[in-house]
Amino acid sequence: MQILILYFSKGGNTKKLAEKIAQGVEEVQGIKALLKNTEEVTEDDFLDSDGIIAGSPVYFGVMAAELKKIFDEFIGVRKKMEGKVGAAFATSGDPTGGKETTMMSIIQTMLVYGMTIVGDPMSATGHYGVACVGAPDKKTGENGIKLGQRVAELAKKLHG
Repeated sequence: MQILILYFSKGGNTKKLAEKIAQGVEEVQGIKALLKNTEEVTEDDFLDSDGIIAGSPVYFGVMAAELKKIFDEFIGVRKKMEGKVGAAFATSGDPTGGKETTMMSIIQTMLVYGMTIVGDPMSATGHYGVACVGAPDKKTGENGIKLGQRVAELAKKLHG
């Protein structure tokens, strides 16, 4: 089984958080993390994954156009995504920079894809997903690991 961690990262902070999430996925026995940016991902990556954790920097309070473009271009596989686990993460340059609305824009898209959505676990923040200002600090990295674990464990229960 595999979980796709899909991200767009212009400055590198979203990639750093994606790597922590991938680490959490890999900690679940029998689950492989597939870490891809928006330039590398394919439709087969979507289809071959039991879950997707998608992340973006905050751009005007929503996901970056580069990430949205992937969901738009892959709409043809939408009906094959039903029941796969979805989750979101975001980074911003400001404490009030729209991280939650950005994650909600990703979650909204995943709902249209028919995915089963989870936020981060209560042992992290218990909210929409994992988010940070700038590069992830130690606590955010730990929360990213927990989100990756949560998605992997749920995918294993649902599809294993």
